[in-house]
Amino acid sequence: MLTRLLLPLGFGLAVSLGALAAEVRILVQSSPLAGFQYHAGETLWQDMRAGDRLALVREADNPHDGNAVRVEWRGQKLGYLPRAENRAVAAALDRGEPVDARIAKLREHRNPWQRVLIEVFVVL
Repeated sequence: MLTRLLLPLGFGLAVSLGALAAEVRILVQSSPLAGFQYHAGETLWQDMRAGDRLALVREADNPHDGNAVRVEWRGQKLGYLPRAENRAVAAALDRGEPVDARIAKLREHRNPWQRVLIEVFVVL
């Protein structure tokens, strides 16, 4: 079928024709969640699932990081995009570009930096 035909987009990416009718999401970042142990993550852990949508909220006035991007799940603050990896996403949010995020993986681990992996997408 035509909807299963893949079109090359460059950089090794491809999209199905069916996806063109809706929206195209390109993965731009895969990161651990920073600050998980300091926010609501521990109390929400049992309810969170891989694939759950996350909200990204720009915090330009954050005193610790001018590129801070807060990560929320169902209105609750879970943490932040890591400081070393947040500049491009912060700039996209500042420009009003559509950016989505989701929980990619949850795992039991003593190190809070290893508990939640998130993925960030640009939406075309």
